[in-house]
Amino acid sequence: MTNNVPSVSVTYARNGTSTKSNELGMRPMQERAFERRGEQYLLIKSPPASGKSRALMFIALDKLHNQGLRQAIITVPEKSIGSSFADEPLSAFGFWKDWHVVPKWNLCNAPGADGGKADSVGAFLKSDDSVLVCPHATFRNAVEKFGVEAFDDRMIAVDEFHHVSANPDNKLGAQLTELMARDRVHIVAMTGSYFRGDTEAVLMPHDEAKFDTVTYTYYEQLNGYQYLKTLDIGYYFYSGAYADDILKVLDPAEKTIIHIPSVNSRESTKDKIREVEHIIEELGAWQGTDPATGFQLVKRSDGRVLRIADLVDDDPAKREKVSAALKDPTQKNNRDHVDIIIALGMAKEGFDWIWCEHALTVGYRSSLTEIVQIIGRATRDAEGKTRARFTNLIAEPDAAEAAVTEAVNDTLKAIAASLLMEQVLAPRFNFTPKKPDSGPAPGFDYGEGGYKEGKCNVGFNEESGQFQIEIKGLVEPKSKEAERICQEDLNEVIAAFAQDKTTVERGLFDEELVPEELTQVRMGKIIKDKYPELDEGDQEAVRQHAIAALNLTQKAKEAAVEGDDSEKSGNTALIDGVRKFAMDVRDLDIDLIDRINPFSEAYAILAKTMSEESLKQVQAIISAKKVKLTPEEARDLARRAVKFKQERGRLPSITSPDAWEKKMAEGVAFLARMKAEAANG
Repeated sequence: MTNNVPSVSVTYARNGTSTKSNELGMRPMQERAFERRGEQYLLIKSPPASGKSRALMFIALDKLHNQGLRQAIITVPEKSIGSSFADEPLSAFGFWKDWHVVPKWNLCNAPGADGGKADSVGAFLKSDDSVLVCPHATFRNAVEKFGVEAFDDRMIAVDEFHHVSANPDNKLGAQLTELMARDRVHIVAMTGSYFRGDTEAVLMPHDEAKFDTVTYTYYEQLNGYQYLKTLDIGYYFYSGAYADDILKVLDPAEKTIIHIPSVNSRESTKDKIREVEHIIEELGAWQGTDPATGFQLVKRSDGRVLRIADLVDDDPAKREKVSAALKDPTQKNNRDHVDIIIALGMAKEGFDWIWCEHALTVGYRSSLTEIVQIIGRATRDAEGKTRARFTNLIAEPDAAEAAVTEAVNDTLKAIAASLLMEQVLAPRFNFTPKKPDSGPAPGFDYGEGGYKEGKCNVGFNEESGQFQIEIKGLVEPKSKEAERICQEDLNEVIAAFAQDKTTVERGLFDEELVPEELTQVRMGKIIKDKYPELDEGDQEAVRQHAIAALNLTQKAKEAAVEGDDSEKSGNTALIDGVRKFAMDVRDLDIDLIDRINPFSEAYAILAKTMSEESLKQVQAIISAKKVKLTPEEARDLARRAVKFKQERGRLPSITSPDAWEKKMAEGVAFLARMKAEAANG
């Protein structure tokens, strides 16, 4: 087993703002969403535990009582999440109406298969009641059975919206497209993670453009907590059976959710019951089962008895008993109710255990969305809980394994997720071009010495959690859509970049790589594919903003200094690191940012957490795949060569000592050969 070196460690101010309520009982995210309650199509992007369910209650009640809508239908991916929309006495906290769902209309609590409940939705549509809660599957079947016109003049709320896809094979996505085309419903979409693990678009661009977006970042959420201050994220590698090594990353003193590997994954022994037994044996001596809760009782060597909830057991009676005990509202604030939860597919989305300090996942999860959701289990704020962590335990690639390619892919995906999570947890970046008449932005702190003319300036607004950073040569977005992407969707762009296999392979293991091949060519292609409706200038603006956000986060990590841990300090290591990096380079320009390989720091983490032998094996496998220039890449290089000629009065030289200039010249030569071959063929 390798050393426990977190890939990401972030520290927050703990200023309490995200947990404070206004006179209507709304926390900051809920207040922000409620301000947009009049929008017909509203997308709420907000992390787990930020209060999206209650935000929807406020919005739905206003739409029903003040906006003329007949009914509200809330659809969730899993029945267990339906409990998030149970009755709430909102008036006790200052709102003008309580939230109430007639029990028979919470179909998540109704017996029977989801697919057989469509008739219940039909009965609700004919009733005088106001609110229905149902699983996604039930809603899909109801739309199929009754048609989109049956839902006219109603609000449709889709929880965990990332389950939707623009792919025509995704039924829920296709139905939402039909509902929007008819334009007779209001839609509120909610998600804690807008990027899908399969890189499919959630909505088509013309549909997405109809939505007004409310964004509340992970940084705002965690920075505004009262207790939780630090979040660690680590990817660690093991050899042999994971259960033998699990205690090297599992601290039994921490409240922990363990997600064992899918039975289809290479980490699984294919005997999930035995795996749970093995973990319990490693933890201590089994003492029996608590008759009231169904929890397993395990005695540690120090005499402490752990209470372990097993959600893996397939016995319906046992699992329902344990699940009910975990949901018991009288135990929600009891820290000693349970110590460890072991799950397979459960306890991810919408699972609320505020005391969880450690989310330990065995086996790589292919979906970045799933990783964000699992991390969200540990990022609830609770008294006495100052630190939380997410650990992904992954099998080291073994040259003797037949599945070595799959192992290498898991390793690369872990690095991609690590990069992305650091981005998700960071403050927001507002980039502006450096101009002769540039000046300080109001409300931003520029650190010791303040704003200085003639150098790059980095301002930070503690209240909004935003950076204001000047970059020389930065292209500004011209259209409203490009501006929106730069403000709201950079994480989605970076997610697509970090999930691109060729990008990660080359960024980590190609010693001859010219960074601009990634930052300009690969990122440029991803943006062209993702936003084809943008013109070339706006595509370049989005590319520059995305790479600047990604690379500044990575360089700040390298440059970070130990922050002041006192209660007075709101500065994090990342903020200090960005300032230090900017001071070191004196004049931050986009060309410099494009020359940074975003994966250099990721490789350093990989080298610390994986054995040298395995790392060499991975490197050899990747290096064996020689990347050839594609016609599309050659055309992109030729376009950049034209820009080079406009700026310098000559074409790039293939003998230039500058690696990027040489690469552009290779692209021009490749394109010329292609044209010559076509002409002669």
